[in-house]
Formats: sequence, structure tokens, C-alpha cells
Amino acid sequence: MNGGPIDLDDAASLAATDPPWRPEAWATLRLAVPLVFAQVAQIAINTTDVVMMGWLGPAALAGGALGGNVLFPALLFGLGIVSATAPMVAQSLGARQFRAVRRTVRQGFWIVVAYTIPVSVALWYAGSILIAMGQAPANADLAQAYLRAAVWSLAPGLWIVVLRSFVAAHSRPRSVLVVTLLGVVVNAVGDYVLMFGKLGFPALGVVGAGVSTSIVNAFMFLVLFGYVLRDRKFRRYALLARFWRPDWARFREILRLGMPIGLAILAEAGMFSAAALLMGLISTAALAAHAIALQCAGVAFMVPLGISQAATVRVGLAAGAGDRSGVGHAGWSALALGAAFSTVPILAFWLLPEPLVDVFLDLALPATRPVAELAAAMLGVAALFQLVDGAQVIAAGVLRGLKDTKVPMVIAAFGYWGVGFPGSVALGFGLGLGGVGVWLGLALGLAASALMLIHRFHRRDRLGVAVVPAGP
Repeated sequence: MNGGPIDLDDAASLAATDPPWRPEAWATLRLAVPLVFAQVAQIAINTTDVVMMGWLGPAALAGGALGGNVLFPALLFGLGIVSATAPMVAQSLGARQFRAVRRTVRQGFWIVVAYTIPVSVALWYAGSILIAMGQAPANADLAQAYLRAAVWSLAPGLWIVVLRSFVAAHSRPRSVLVVTLLGVVVNAVGDYVLMFGKLGFPALGVVGAGVSTSIVNAFMFLVLFGYVLRDRKFRRYALLARFWRPDWARFREILRLGMPIGLAILAEAGMFSAAALLMGLISTAALAAHAIALQCAGVAFMVPLGISQAATVRVGLAAGAGDRSGVGHAGWSALALGAAFSTVPILAFWLLPEPLVDVFLDLALPATRPVAELAAAMLGVAALFQLVDGAQVIAAGVLRGLKDTKVPMVIAAFGYWGVGFPGSVALGFGLGLGGVGVWLGLALGLAASALMLIHRFHRRDRLGVAVVPAGP
């Protein structure tokens, strides 16, 4: 099928022409919007788990949340690795190397299996590790019970990422959104039935949340994979053909590109986790306010994250087609879209902090006032870094479209841990600014990363090294 006709929704994405800025921005936006809503739906799935664990009581919430905090980094790192399939598929598609697309998807599935087997074994015995790290035995036991049920969600969850890369490269991400929305419903029903013993099922408590997580990930993968296999445009790729044939060069390339992405994601997540530990050293109110502000910022972050995923595809398509000016248009258009959107959360966090905080707290209770005031102040700082937070994730996505991941990983590590975390310590404790100082340090780290990542793309674009030929 190499060289055969592929009917894409956005045929212009394969043309090695010099498109004007407005059509490119519109194409990126059309691709980004379903991805944004899919990310928001994913957050809804995670939020449902936490809320229903809370209904079980404080002990169940503590144990389940502890298990989730162990599972989440493993999922993030694996997600980073297999997200390398996005630029590889996009560049192959841009170069009209259609057999390479199938091989990349196949090896993406292989990578997931190779990753999840050892990680799942480690998670299976996580309870003993948590006890050795000083966690309360009761919490560790609940966390292990949850993990042994939820660990089966890793493989299908990461396979979904591979399929998302495939369908997004064809500018058809709505299927991912539809599947994720279905997952929200299935997860909510599964949590309720399995955790609380409804409809004749036994009440499994926290274990029920883990079982539901595994079921919903398997469900979403099977539905999306079934759609890809049956769709008229996609089935011509015959993704299951020669599935057991190895392609070690492509396998290694996914690892080479994906490992730095995974480490960069962990570096950012680790910085915010470390900030939570700093908040705990300040006060309980600071820790609670941090959680509220972080949740608000996290929801706003879904928009630039979706634009970043779209930018990876658009830049990859242009790079694969050898379209240097198209790479520039795609990259700078995505950054401009991110900057334009940032005005919305900036204004919301500055002008409407109390209504946002009121979603999480009953402001009529006097005991909540200190937490509410701190959360509102942190949202003011979050408003300051909305522009740079969006810029850094979009710039990273643009560079991934060029298969540029190692240097961005170093930039992320330096920005988050060389600037951000030390800045949080210095401002929060050295200058006595408390929780607000910690958030100012986070803003400095994000700003440093954004500036360095944008500068790198600017240099590559200006010097004419932006386009890297796609592999065979």
C-alpha cells in the first residue's frame, strides 16, 4: 500500500506548500478541540474515582489515593514513551510512507507490552515497598489491594495512546473524544456498582475502583480499536497484518524518542508533587489551598495540552513532507493559539477567584476562610504563569513533531529542578512568602522552560534545520 491513495480529511496537511497563517491556525484548532475535550473527560474519570472513594470514608480515600499516586507516575512515564508514536506516524504520513505508519503502530503496541510486564510486577508488590518507605500498614495494604485490581488498566490505557496518535495524525480525533466520553459513563457506573455492591454485585470498596479502572480502559481500547479496524479509511492499513513480525529499528526509535518525553513529563509532575510536600511543611491550610489552586490550573492546562498534541501532528506532517515553511507556520500558529487562549484563565483567576474556590469549599464556614484566602492568592499567581505554562507544553509538542526530544528533556529538568523547585524553596521559606512564594517559584520554573523551548524552536526554524526526513 506504500504510495497508494489515502483519503485524508485534511488533504492540505500532506501538501508541501506554503499555507497562509490563518488556514494553518484553523487546522490546528480543529484538531485540538476534540483532543482538549478528551483530556477534560479523562480528568472526569479520575475525579469520579476520588469522589466515590471519599464516599467510602477517610480510610478508603487515604489508601486508594496512595495507590493512585503510585500508579499515576507509572502511567505517565509509559504515556511519554508511547507518545513518540505521534510524530513518527505524522512524519511518515506527511512523507506518504503508509507502510511505515502501520509498522510504527505495531511497534507501539509491542513497546506497551514490554513496558507493562515489569512495571506491573513491581506494582503488584507495591504494598511491601510502601511499608518500607514508612507508610502506615493499613494504608499500604489498601493501596496494594487497589493496585492489584487497577494494574490491568496499564496496557489498554497505553494502547489507547498509540491509537490516538494514529487517528489524530489523520486529523480525525473525534473518535477519541467519543470513546473517552463513553468511558466516563462506564467508569461512573462501574465505580458505583462495584464499590458499593449494587445490582447484586459484592461491595468491593477500594478494590472495586481498581476493577472499574481496568474495565473502563479495556472498554475504551476495544471500542477505539474496533472503530479503527472497521473504518473504511483506516482498515486499508491492515494494522493487524504481520503483527508478530519484529521491526527492531522502529522499536528502538520509539524508545529513543519516547524515553526523554517520559522523563520530561515526570520532571514536571515531580516538581508539583514536591511543591505539595513543601506546602505540608508550611501548614495544613497551605496544603489544602495548593490542592484547590492546582486543580483549577490543571483544568485550564487541558487546553494548551490539546493544542500541544495537535501541534505535534501538524508539525510532523509538514516535516515529513519536507515543507520547511509549513513547519514554521504550524509551530508558531500553535504557540499563538495557546497565547490567545491563556487570556481566559488569566482573567478568570484574577477576577473570579472566590467563585472558583467556592466550588471546593463552603465559604460560609469560618474555618474555611484561611484556606480560601490562600487559594485565591495562589490562583493570582497561577494567572501569572498561564501564558508560560501553555507556551512550554506547546513548544515541547512542536519540537516533538520534529522528533526533537533529548534536549527538551534537559531543558525541562533544568527549568523545573534547577529553577522552579529551588525558587519555591527560596521564595517560600527563605523570603518567608509561604505558599504564595512556593507558587511564584513554580512560575519561574515554567517561565524558564518556556523561554528555552521556544528559543530552541526559533533557532531550528531560522537555521533551516527544522525539517528532518521521515524514516522509511
